[in-house]
Amino acid sequence: MTAEVVLPGVLADLAGGDKHLAVDVGAGTLRDVLDRLDERHPLLGRRIRDETGAVRRFVNVYVDGDDVRFGQGLATPVADGAVVQVLPSVAGG
Repeated sequence: MTAEVVLPGVLADLAGGDKHLAVDVGAGTLRDVLDRLDERHPLLGRRIRDETGAVRRFVNVYVDGDDVRFGQGLATPVADGAVVQVLPSVAGG
């Protein structure tokens, strides 16, 4: 079972330039997907999660269009074929 992880260009550079990555869903949670992504691309993993394993404050993660911060966070279920989008926050004015 796999999910598609979609990255913007700024993060894709940390994954060898790939903006779309097929990642094993594992047991079926976002934590599993991010763990596997971190195994393949450690620099990317460190940009997404902090040293405690939590999603960094200024990184937004969506599973099939739903913001995981307003749901189950890293325990969010990720089904086979799901799309996980990772976006760094943009600020300024």
